[in-house]
Amino acid sequence: MTQKTNQGDELLDQLTSDSRQTRQVARRRMIAEAVMSEGSMRIEDLTDRFGISLMTAHRDVDELVSRGIFRKTRGIVTAAATNLIESSDVYRSSRQSAEKKAIAEAAMQFVEPGQAIFFDDSTTVLQMASHLSAKVPITAITNSLTLMNALTGMHDVTLLALGGQYYNWCNAFMGRMTISEIKGLRADIAFISMSAISDGIVLHQSPETVDTKRAMFDCSVKRILLADHTKFERRALHSFAALDEFDVVIVDDKTLPVHIDRMRSRDINVVVARTSDGRM
Repeated sequence: MTQKTNQGDELLDQLTSDSRQTRQVARRRMIAEAVMSEGSMRIEDLTDRFGISLMTAHRDVDELVSRGIFRKTRGIVTAAATNLIESSDVYRSSRQSAEKKAIAEAAMQFVEPGQAIFFDDSTTVLQMASHLSAKVPITAITNSLTLMNALTGMHDVTLLALGGQYYNWCNAFMGRMTISEIKGLRADIAFISMSAISDGIVLHQSPETVDTKRAMFDCSVKRILLADHTKFERRALHSFAALDEFDVVIVDDKTLPVHIDRMRSRDINVVVARTSDGRM
């Protein structure tokens, strides 16, 4: 009888633990959705919204921070980008999805079978993955772990995966080792997207990102920038390149005409991608 009682207690403890873990996973998912929706929140506000203690809120946020989804500074948890910090790939993937898909589809007109192509770690360039099977054979070179996974096993795509230091917030490899590998290659095209465009300069918050993408830029015959309309409303700390250094700039049809006209006045080849609502 004692043995059965002990087994029953162990089973109850396990069920209780499983139930607690299930609630924790669900709560963290809701916290992630709330912060992504608002861009940033005070941790104290999370305690009121989800009925949890401040200690539990910090523990949940710290777990999401460790996964690269958020940044935490002085009691504020942030998903959205700032001038100094880029948002995570998880957050960026949920923004301007229609525009990014349209831009990626427009970018495919520059892809030809037999080319070797650099694909950066941006969520916009990632949208090109689903179209690549129509242009095989190609050699895809990328530092994006997400894109590597998307291309694994794709017929007639030779995947060259760039290694180096792994950065959780963008799910990609960057740094000295990555740059060294890039410099040993020469590609036909580099597809690149950055987080900000200001005064004719393309910028990013992360110096590691700038250095890694610049290596791709320098080791390519043709350089193509993919930029949705929100990039023209942002600033960032580190300069990457002037807009007129790119061979082509692809934007969506929500980009203000003043930006398009300004680029074309500088003889920049601008392609305007149609979004699903057919705007032009």
